[in-house]
Amino acid sequence: MNPQKSLHSFPSRRTFIKTSALAAAAFSLPRFSIGQAGGSANGRINVACIGIGNRGFFAVSELMKDPRVNLVAFCDVDRILVDDTYKKGAELKKTAGLGGADLTTVPLFRDYREMIARLGDKIDAVTVSTPDHHHYPAAMTAIKSGKHVYVEKPLTHSVGEARALRDAAKRKGIVSQMGNQGRATEGIRLIKEWTEAGVLGDVREVHAWSPEFPERYFTRPASLPLSRETPPATLDWDLWCGPAEMRPYHPSIAPVKWRGWWNFGNGMLGDWACHTLDAPFWALALGAPGSVEAKVSGVSDEISPATAEVTYRFPARGNRPPVVLTWFEGAGMKPPTPKRWEDDPKKPGLPERGMFMLGGKNTLFAPIGRPDSPRLLGAAVMEEFKKNRPPATIPRVVGGPMKEWIDAIAKTGPMPGSNFEYSVPLSEMVLLGVVAVRTGKRIEWDAKAGKITNDPSLNKYISVTARDGWKV
Repeated sequence: MNPQKSLHSFPSRRTFIKTSALAAAAFSLPRFSIGQAGGSANGRINVACIGIGNRGFFAVSELMKDPRVNLVAFCDVDRILVDDTYKKGAELKKTAGLGGADLTTVPLFRDYREMIARLGDKIDAVTVSTPDHHHYPAAMTAIKSGKHVYVEKPLTHSVGEARALRDAAKRKGIVSQMGNQGRATEGIRLIKEWTEAGVLGDVREVHAWSPEFPERYFTRPASLPLSRETPPATLDWDLWCGPAEMRPYHPSIAPVKWRGWWNFGNGMLGDWACHTLDAPFWALALGAPGSVEAKVSGVSDEISPATAEVTYRFPARGNRPPVVLTWFEGAGMKPPTPKRWEDDPKKPGLPERGMFMLGGKNTLFAPIGRPDSPRLLGAAVMEEFKKNRPPATIPRVVGGPMKEWIDAIAKTGPMPGSNFEYSVPLSEMVLLGVVAVRTGKRIEWDAKAGKITNDPSLNKYISVTARDGWKV
């Protein structure tokens, strides 16, 4: 029997085969050493992908296009998503004229702990595109084994997990990147350059907003608890729950509707703020908030609320004034239109997502939830500004965040912009807001100690927790 084929030959769509020692013997690959400037003998970087369905296909597809990369292993617990990625991969190979082996020949695992343990130094780097609750154990397992890591946003499920990843990555000297794609764009660089050039003046307020989840990503249950249903044979429910507390399966949670469930996701704030708040966080050097409070439509131990208004308060930073950042979430939750909004001759309503940085001189508007296409309000102000824009001072990223990460591993580019030294503080800000939304309580934060000081009982949401067998 061909050992590599055995990893893919599922007896039927009703069962997943168990990974065996055959995986380790299926191939012999050259090692691309972390400290090796020239790479492996064949100059390629061996990458394993954890989570290859849905968002995971972004990592797979980007890596397929990079001739420096050798895809050596996949890990996923949902056979339907795996087959969908195989299909999309075949289409991409055809339309883009890509060479290389078919994705179905890449060894497939269900448990990333076993994958990393068995393949060992045959893996140089790992991507993590799982539900939020798996980000920390998957990434930490990889980092402890000396693998470079690319982890989708939000980086982790708790502040404690994020800080632990940063510390481990620093100790191991690995190349890290969080997948908040906007950090690699032209738009976020324009926002920072304009801010630092004094175009906005002192910024004391930031407003950002987002709608509730579409039905595809979260269906608000009519009542709780959910009924107990049998998981589909194509899904390993125990492994899907992983480090989270085991609970009965229900299609309202998996495979794709987990984002509004606190045990698995971080609500809309956790899903989008790493995109929408990235620009003000970087441009204003916000750092850690002193306090966070949330007005919510209802508090639940299980699901995120339908609406929330979250207020972050940041202290002065050097010669920068204090900042109040307000996040509006849910149906009808938008900020008041700022000065000069109505100066736009089109007088549009606010889009479903966006961000304002309100300065003493000008207001900046980023319209689509990510820091793309920024402009000043109103139309005449922007037209005049175009005549004398500040010069570009920040190096641009060519090819997007995945290429940026691979460039850094290959030592042909600098450390990625959303490496953990940057993305952990950003994630921490977001995750503190998630605790406020989850509990409906005001939080006073001691960043140096990493603790909530006004209500110590809330620190359970900060710490690293996992059910037995999943502690890393």
